[in-house]
Amino acid sequence: MKILSIVGARPNFMKIKPLYEEFKKRKINQTLVHTGQHYDKNMSKVFFEDLELPKPDIFLGVGSGTHGVQTGLMMSKMEEVLLKEKPDLTIVVGDVNSTLAGAIASIKMQIPVAHVEAGYRSFDLKMPEEINRILVDRISQFLFAPTKDAVDNLVSEGIDKKRIFFVGNIMIETLLSNIQKSKKSNILETLSLDSRNYGLMTVHRAENTADPKKLLELFISLSEIDTKIIVPLHPRTKIILEENAYLGKIGKNIEITEPLGYIDFLQLMSNSKFILTDSGGIQEEALMLDVPCITLRNNTERVVTLKENANILVGMDPLKLSLAIKGIQKNKRSYPKPPLWDNKVAERIVNTIISHPELFFL
Repeated sequence: MKILSIVGARPNFMKIKPLYEEFKKRKINQTLVHTGQHYDKNMSKVFFEDLELPKPDIFLGVGSGTHGVQTGLMMSKMEEVLLKEKPDLTIVVGDVNSTLAGAIASIKMQIPVAHVEAGYRSFDLKMPEEINRILVDRISQFLFAPTKDAVDNLVSEGIDKKRIFFVGNIMIETLLSNIQKSKKSNILETLSLDSRNYGLMTVHRAENTADPKKLLELFISLSEIDTKIIVPLHPRTKIILEENAYLGKIGKNIEITEPLGYIDFLQLMSNSKFILTDSGGIQEEALMLDVPCITLRNNTERVVTLKENANILVGMDPLKLSLAIKGIQKNKRSYPKPPLWDNKVAERIVNTIISHPELFFL
């Protein structure tokens, strides 16, 4: 059996690591392809180093662009790779453009696809990621769901139950494997931080950064909070702030840093008082780390995080954000963990692939 795995953005790297190790342990032939969707040192190389992933076998170097341009270029380059490598199965993870491009290119060449993190739904088609999820799930032969809610979503869409497998959250396996290593990070000392005495924020989604006014209002509202906020700044967000001459005018309680590697960021999350984010995966990581999360979105595909008040949706509303932060003290610091969020996810996925040869026939 020959496996071809596709990654392109930082969340993908975390999800592919346990699978890469499991295939390696079982001596299964595999090829790792990096599309280059996230391509600079802080957005890509550092994550590979932190996760101890090998240099990709193939780097496509696609880079940035509009959704159509980026996805189209990926598909074109992936066709060349698939013709040369001739894999028995393509593995795609998550919901980024690399995920969609890899799945479409493969299925058009009659190569079966396995989607890791299948079934998540925000039910918001304005999100590019939601479109990617739906399309990839419709054309994949193996659908590896991280939660029971994800399984229910797939079943309700009429997808054959024989293709759906509840295996747990692959990204959580990576977190559990690196939590002890993260404790050796000196990022708290570097930033002069005390544990549980600061907030951590990430903001990068187009719906939050496309309108400079909304983004500036967010930072203004944070400047009125009596808590230090660390913001590892995404390149897209940084450009918006620079273009509007606001980067040098943020509140004194807000500290901007460059994007961080996985280990440093995990240490920051683990010790934070609360987390503000518009990312999907960070909502889940916060739950596992027992850190209250406030999500800067009006909806989430990670619905399991909303239970037990582990996560609160506030959108970009300054008043809702302020009230949510004030209410953090009332929240629990220990949350029930969803089933199968453990260190055996990759093992379950590979066992499923091996034991279901019938799904390799389209």
